[in-house]
Amino acid sequence: MRRFFARRALDRFGARYDYDVGYMHHMLQTSPSALLGFAGLTKLARHRKAAPVQAFYAAKLVGALTEDCGPCTQLAARMAEEAGVPAASIQAVLTRNRAAMNGDTFLGFRFADALARRLPDLDGARDAVRARWGEMGVLDLTLAVQIGRVFPMVKAGLGFAEACEGVQIAGRLVMPTKAHAPREAA
Repeated sequence: MRRFFARRALDRFGARYDYDVGYMHHMLQTSPSALLGFAGLTKLARHRKAAPVQAFYAAKLVGALTEDCGPCTQLAARMAEEAGVPAASIQAVLTRNRAAMNGDTFLGFRFADALARRLPDLDGARDAVRARWGEMGVLDLTLAVQIGRVFPMVKAGLGFAEACEGVQIAGRLVMPTKAHAPREAA
């Protein structure tokens, strides 16, 4: 009976965001307890107490894009739109166009990018977030970027990842720009 309700909940989520939940159905079939634990990550992925919505979704998009450039990134973009993030801000993050980002979006992007790629600017980015939104802001953005990376990695690990594709934002196709790995110090 629980599997029936779990399948229905997954299908509703998939329909709401036009997202393929096949990998989650696979988890339900293989290990319902694993899916239950995985579902707990979705609550943690929504944790936002201090960081503004644009900074939060910039970090979430960077996390998804670090590990994916397909449906998981599209899902994060749809969630950002649903939360009221302007399409121009989402596009700026996906294309790494810092000049088109407002202050909150840029700071969320800067911190998330530095964290995901372990850039030398991580301490400076963290300090800037802390100065603007306190320790809770650092926690909000850290969870947004890192939990945002988990979903595409699980999907890929289970063999359900898809090829890179464009992301629809406000009816327009945007091709995400993947960051290059940081250079090793000589």
